Amino acid sequence: MILQSLAGLPAFLVYFCTGLIAIVAYLFVYTRITPYNEFQLIRDNEPAAAIALGLSLLGFVAPLVSAIAHSANVLDCLIWATIALIVQVIVFFLVRVPVPNLSARIAAGELAPAIWLGLSSLAAGLLNAACMIY
Repeated sequence: MILQSLAGLPAFLVYFCTGLIAIVAYLFVYTRITPYNEFQLIRDNEPAAAIALGLSLLGFVAPLVSAIAHSANVLDCLIWATIALIVQVIVFFLVRVPVPNLSARIAAGELAPAIWLGLSSLAAGLLNAACMIY
């Protein structure tokens, strides 16, 4: 009975590791396109950077979860994870239009622009996730 329960363990490990790799890749790319160093700001106890990055990460993970649940195979999952990453990058640039100096304001510790960016990222990610149900 235990062996039967563990039969799915290899697939679990493959998709779990794929998800972790996608998250690391997302954080690597996303933190390179922003003009400030999120992790340094977080180490410096800057809540605005943590809010913006944390919510954008959730905005990426939501479609990643959908891709893992609905993909035909690991390659399919990675393709949809890449699309989710691209959507988040596009959102980062779009939300800067109505809020001038968004990045500088987040780096300066202003919470309102960080919340705007983070929640916009999350909203786009949830919409993205819903669209990946096929």
